[in-house]
Amino acid sequence: MINSLMKSLGIAKPIIQAPMAGVSTPALAAAVSNAGGLGSLGVGAMNAEAARKTIRETRALTDKPFNINVFCHRPAQANAAIEKAWTDWLAPLFAQYDAKPPQTLGEIYTSFVVDKDMLDVFLEEKPAIVSFHFGLPSNETIDALRRAGITLIASATNVREAETLASAGMDAIVAQGIEAGGHRGVFDPDADDDHLGVFALTRLFARKFDIPVIAAGGIMDGAGIAAALALGAQAAQLGTAFVPCAETSIDAGYRRAILSDAANHTTFTSAISGRMARGLVNKFTDLGRRVDAPRNPDYPITYDAGKALHAAAKAKGDFGYGAQWAGQAAALAREMPAAELMARLVAELDESIAALARYSSAG
Repeated sequence: MINSLMKSLGIAKPIIQAPMAGVSTPALAAAVSNAGGLGSLGVGAMNAEAARKTIRETRALTDKPFNINVFCHRPAQANAAIEKAWTDWLAPLFAQYDAKPPQTLGEIYTSFVVDKDMLDVFLEEKPAIVSFHFGLPSNETIDALRRAGITLIASATNVREAETLASAGMDAIVAQGIEAGGHRGVFDPDADDDHLGVFALTRLFARKFDIPVIAAGGIMDGAGIAAALALGAQAAQLGTAFVPCAETSIDAGYRRAILSDAANHTTFTSAISGRMARGLVNKFTDLGRRVDAPRNPDYPITYDAGKALHAAAKAKGDFGYGAQWAGQAAALAREMPAAELMARLVAELDESIAALARYSSAG
């Protein structure tokens, strides 16, 4: 079973490991790519030289293609009054851990839309695939990457966004359903979110566009991958399924949580980073629900405070303020090396397809 997307990506299995900035590692991406899928690395929270180092470390572990993902959010607008109100509100929580919030908050990483240094790294290193989240860079940047022979993928959460990606000439569209863990890929965080599920979104995209569709959101096993393929996707992107793998960089608290009953409970919050993201219910998501919460600063300025609070609590043994991103089916997560998980996923996919074939022949 080789389709056009798999050919263009150079993969043998219709499985893509989601980039997951802060979770993915060269070891994880290489293991997935070596097993026939597409490994991915989120470098949106890195500077250009750190991204170069990550690309080279991954190439030392695999000769297969892998995906490099960047964030294309609108650059943050600093607002000292909003930022001070936010840190003042958080101050009592910091005090519980014998700490103080940062005196000032900053834009802790640069959007790819204005990061020429990152673009230069990509043009020099030429990763096989580059993918975009939160929108697209300029047409000039897209043209430069395409001239370098790089395959381009981007995420969409509704038909309007997908139309923009199609017009820009993306080689594939990731249909990010509302079930997905991590940050919503909406282009405009101030616009109404259609909250489309992955099944609806995948079917809408597959019917409307000639571009290959990658289904993402709540897919955790081979049966989920088979369902995505049946709906017209040419591959499935799994993130949460890979979070407990041995090769990820998650801390002990995150690992315990995603393998516990906590995995049955996810919610959206903007309190951690400044943009809506789905994660396990914890102290930070509860904090975001408080009616007295002031307006949070722009993304990713809010994340500066979020990371500081997590570090202060973690130093005292409390992991409840971590960014424990996870999708709706997180309770299906399995802890094992990535290569073993890939083998399981492929076996389950084959079993699901065979079961559907038996059903069809029986009819």
